[in-house]
Amino acid sequence: MSDTTLLALGVLAASAAGLWAWRRWHYPSFWLVAAFPLVAISVRASWRKVALGCGLTKKRQRFWFTTVPGLVASTGVVRVRRKWQRIAVDTKPFMWLPKPTRYGWRVTLHTLEGQIPADYADAAERLAHSWGVHAIRVSSPRPGRVVLAATVRDPLVRVETLPASPELLKVTVGRLETGGPWIIDFRTVPHWLNAGATQSGKSNLANALVQGLAPQPVALVGFDLKGGVEFTPYSPRLSALGTTRAECVALLDDLVSLMTGRMAQCREAGARNIWQLSDDQRPVPVVVLVDELAELYLMADKSEKDEIAKTSTALLRVAQLGRAFGIYLFCCGQRIGSDLGPGVTALRAQCSGRICHRVNDPETATMTLGDLDPAALASARAIPAETPGVAIVASQDGQWYRARSYYVSEQAAELAASTYADRSPAWADVVAGNAAQVSDTDLAEFLNSIPDPREA
Repeated sequence: MSDTTLLALGVLAASAAGLWAWRRWHYPSFWLVAAFPLVAISVRASWRKVALGCGLTKKRQRFWFTTVPGLVASTGVVRVRRKWQRIAVDTKPFMWLPKPTRYGWRVTLHTLEGQIPADYADAAERLAHSWGVHAIRVSSPRPGRVVLAATVRDPLVRVETLPASPELLKVTVGRLETGGPWIIDFRTVPHWLNAGATQSGKSNLANALVQGLAPQPVALVGFDLKGGVEFTPYSPRLSALGTTRAECVALLDDLVSLMTGRMAQCREAGARNIWQLSDDQRPVPVVVLVDELAELYLMADKSEKDEIAKTSTALLRVAQLGRAFGIYLFCCGQRIGSDLGPGVTALRAQCSGRICHRVNDPETATMTLGDLDPAALASARAIPAETPGVAIVASQDGQWYRARSYYVSEQAAELAASTYADRSPAWADVVAGNAAQVSDTDLAEFLNSIPDPREA
């Protein structure tokens, strides 16, 4: 083998090793500089075939210059007649240049006549397989335009640690499949329904909420129908905790009384909600964490019928009227079905935030996501058991996403609860309206100055 060949092989090997190291240690720059230009060229070059295979083309009449063979002359020469003919041609939607994103690329298309964004959403899986990407999501910023957002690799394989939450009643609990943060914002979406089987990540999400809300000036109330084993370790930060149905009924009565008092306060001040009150008059927000929601509705005998009816009515009143008066719900359950009674169905209608982890029965997934999008329901049923924390989230933007929560151990949540135990207002003061509230600006400055309990 000549020296030139050995040198060429050495250069190729060194280039391959350099590209591998570049991709391994700094994938963002590798994707933008080396990988994305090739992907963009491939996508544009294959768009006609891909659109035709996915059924996104339309037949249009076009004038085409064709050659039509004539009769064979006696000399054996074929006479060819050339003429313009009007024929049907498959027309693809116009595609703009793809633009890179952190985890893939996105491109804008002009829809053809008679097409709607749902046509592209139905073909999203076929488009993903045609281009060899992890997933494609479809959105429509305005009529006649469709944006295809491709994710080259799954951003939910690894998620980082839980970041701090510098805004009131807002917690970043994980990451969306788009690569963006998964934020639970009670100010925007006041009530949430969280369903998931054992070991699906449902309790981990509650841990993330406790850790994120612990430094904030809010009152946390726990309903733990599992005998208190879930929320008792967080009791230093909880203003109240109910571990039996009787205790939960008493807490619900307090919440209804609290809501009634805040109604009168807002009415006297001429405000529609507590956020229109001044900082010195605004009461402390209350976040209610409910674990094992089904236990509130299960009936062992007829003697519990009145108690269940009272519980259902009070919880529904809080869900219907609590948002304006600073009372927010986060309800968790392994199984949420219509067989639990009409109270669960009515409560679900008030919970605009939906989270569905892996579930054991399709009825729970249908109850959680069925009235939103059939595609979300199918995706929820496909969550594998070996990916705890992955869930389908229907949030404030009207769309649904695959998401994964950050891992927050029980020890980390307990540490946050004990570290910020002095910020837990007494339940008697909350009910009496004596717990003060700080402004959002003061809160942001305050949270930026406090130490992180995870670094303690």
